[in-house]
Amino acid sequence: MTTITEKPDLSSLIDPELFRKLHEEAHKATEVKRVALVASKGTLDMAYPPLILATTAASMGMEVAIFFTFYGLDILNKKKLSSLKVSPIANPAAPMPVPNILGMIPGGTWAATFVMKHMMRAQKMPTVPQFLDMCKQLNVRLIACTTTMGVMGVAKEDLIDGVDLGGAATFLDYAAKAQVTLFI
Repeated sequence: MTTITEKPDLSSLIDPELFRKLHEEAHKATEVKRVALVASKGTLDMAYPPLILATTAASMGMEVAIFFTFYGLDILNKKKLSSLKVSPIANPAAPMPVPNILGMIPGGTWAATFVMKHMMRAQKMPTVPQFLDMCKQLNVRLIACTTTMGVMGVAKEDLIDGVDLGGAATFLDYAAKAQVTLFI
């Protein structure tokens, strides 16, 4: 009985181009997909889309970052987070479209916000703060735009815990390697 003590050289048995393709495919299968989201609006109805997408993608094993810029920064602001509102003015896709003139009546924004919160509770949707907690638990990177912070006078202390600070270059570096990039 013969024993083999050396590993055979298999490179001569397989086409080098086929080997390269197989290696690339195997590597792609183990790569983590990356999602880059931009949250640019700070209303209650616009806080949900990036948070829902981020938590869903992270739950699917994807690497996710949300870049909060301009009014989207309000979603991370401790002083504003609990008072995000829905505007009934120029919001024709609302479940109950309201003519703009009625949306200008005092209490219109309060009513639209109340309806939105009620609808979300009825569907057992997490609140925005709960979604932010879920993001942190799922290792979603929350990036506050430092340029926007300077323009709007927002200090690091104004933001919820667990937020990274970075400018456009930080986000673009992340997004350049993303398979999915969405501006919301």
